[in-house]
Amino acid sequence: MIMKRFNHRIKLLFIVAFVFSFSTKAQQFRPNTEIGILLGTSYYLGDLNTTHFNQPLAAAGLIIRKNIDKRFAYKAEVLYLNIKSDERNSEDTIAKNRGLHFKSPIYELSGQVEFNFLPFQPGNPLYTWTPYVYTGVSIFHFNPQAENANGAWVDLQELGTEGQGTTAFPDKEKYSLIQYAIAIGGGFKIAVNPSFNIILEYGVRKTFTDYLDDVSTTYPGNSLRDMTNEAIYMSDPSASHELREQRGDPDKKDWYSFAGITLSFKLNNNTKGCDY
Repeated sequence: MIMKRFNHRIKLLFIVAFVFSFSTKAQQFRPNTEIGILLGTSYYLGDLNTTHFNQPLAAAGLIIRKNIDKRFAYKAEVLYLNIKSDERNSEDTIAKNRGLHFKSPIYELSGQVEFNFLPFQPGNPLYTWTPYVYTGVSIFHFNPQAENANGAWVDLQELGTEGQGTTAFPDKEKYSLIQYAIAIGGGFKIAVNPSFNIILEYGVRKTFTDYLDDVSTTYPGNSLRDMTNEAIYMSDPSASHELREQRGDPDKKDWYSFAGITLSFKLNNNTKGCDY
């Protein structure tokens, strides 16, 4: 009788151990890939705007994320952003006197590394949310435009509004419309179910150009022989500034930022092992 009870307890222990082992294995993290769509808003900081979230415009993006464990992920991101600023109706006296404005699309490709402050594992009820941060590098294309005297929007870079490409300013070269930046940001991840996440994100980009808004150094004056009339007008619409008078601050580079929500879906990786 004693031996039967002993054998029964041994069998029960084996069953419990097997179930526990299977459960633990089922909750082990398996690297996976997500694809997501981001919708949000974007703005810039520079010579024509110094206030966060001022004059925001629509932004959208496509994201591919590789989760390598509960804490770290790699991410590739393609973004379409829009930025603008307009001083023509500004209440600031200096800004209104300058009277400049611009708008520009930004097309960005970036690679990032993410860190989750808390373990994050969709499908595991213990790890369904976490704040996170990221950093990386990006390359982007921009093209500032402004409205000319006839109401048409024209590209500013090719005009050389600060005397770029003229004999009077041989040291000024036209800036490149393709630049790179440092990507910094963070947000909040929420696992709705094992295959669907909602992610709130805010990101900033530290650029190495001061020409997102086509404004950086000094006025070229209004009498340069090899500068077109349109370029002179777009440089100084009020025609009230002298040669080499300060137009912008070249020591402070421009930034652009965005905030948005991402709907992210886990892909079927078709790898061996148990799923959640």
